Amino acid sequence: MIKIKEGNRYLITGGSGFLGGKVIQRILSEGGKVVTISRDEGKLIELKQRFPEIEFYTGDICDPFDVHQAMKGVDGVFHLAAFKHVGMAESLARECTRSNVLGSLNILEEGSILGVDFIVGISTDKAAQVAGVYGATKYVMEKLFEQFERNYPDIQFRVVRYGNILYSTGSVLCKWKELLLQGEPLIVTDPTATRYFWTVDQAVTLIWDC
Repeated sequence: MIKIKEGNRYLITGGSGFLGGKVIQRILSEGGKVVTISRDEGKLIELKQRFPEIEFYTGDICDPFDVHQAMKGVDGVFHLAAFKHVGMAESLARECTRSNVLGSLNILEEGSILGVDFIVGISTDKAAQVAGVYGATKYVMEKLFEQFERNYPDIQFRVVRYGNILYSTGSVLCKWKELLLQGEPLIVTDPTATRYFWTVDQAVTLIWDC
């Protein structure tokens, strides 16, 4: 299990995203200090207003300098930053690969040099049966974590595969809610399709339990 030590510093990449806020809350509630890095300045400012005590950097995990700056003095890493849009990944394969593979590699390499306690990576169920660019990049990320785990046994490398979180960015429930408010019929891809969901609190708990 992930153990947050009081007074220790923890980096969250992509901390301004949907899941980031919940992870920040959990770390702060357990006495940890938070550093976060994100490319979205506007969301970082909003995040700082919600959590005045956090330290944040505007930067790109694809840039080794930005990663080095953000990771100085941290004890653990929650790697949430990613290129997540499945459809856009098909037409923007380079950008998706840079973020999900090269960005993850920068995090792993810097964390290994610094000797952090742990690095947790967030993957996807789409890495289980790869059928597109997004799933493929996350599958490669998982293999990078495995390789670093073999080479740096004193660091805990963990990967959590995620599915659909209720009301996360781009969630089908958000689309359905919008359609209902407009009085429009709901659109489904296939009436026989199976979907599974969980809450964001359940998702955060899994990170701590992994």
